[in-house]
Amino acid sequence: MSKKERLVAAIENGTVIDHIPADKTFQVASLLKLQELESQVTIGQNYISKKLGKKGIIKVENKYFTDAEINQLSVVANNVVLSIIKDYEVVEKKMVHTPDNLVGIVKCNNPKCITNNEPMQTYFSIVDKNATHPQLRCKYCDKVQDIDKVKLC
Repeated sequence: MSKKERLVAAIENGTVIDHIPADKTFQVASLLKLQELESQVTIGQNYISKKLGKKGIIKVENKYFTDAEINQLSVVANNVVLSIIKDYEVVEKKMVHTPDNLVGIVKCNNPKCITNNEPMQTYFSIVDKNATHPQLRCKYCDKVQDIDKVKLC
């Protein structure tokens, strides 16, 4: 295959989510509710990646994600690359990182936490952002939780 051939067709306008850990590809698609979109969505899994071994890629025609959607995405698949496409050209590339604080994105695992018993948003801070599996600390009950074991709101 020559370098000009693509495994997945190019899109005219929209977003490409690349470098998704292969086992998280469909979780990312579900989280972003891609099945509800009217526009064209291409999902590829288990592509060879020097960085990840195997990766997923998602191309979404005519869709640009909000900061809130990107923050949710960071909980499921940190360090993915978003490429913004306009007229078949990449006009912006950004690495998705978990923000320092997650507000209203994940649930607290502590059943006694006030956020599970009162109508209020959750608020977590990242304990160690550089860890392989960052941990979150609940602002209200102080419980520390593994980011891989939390549930999204």
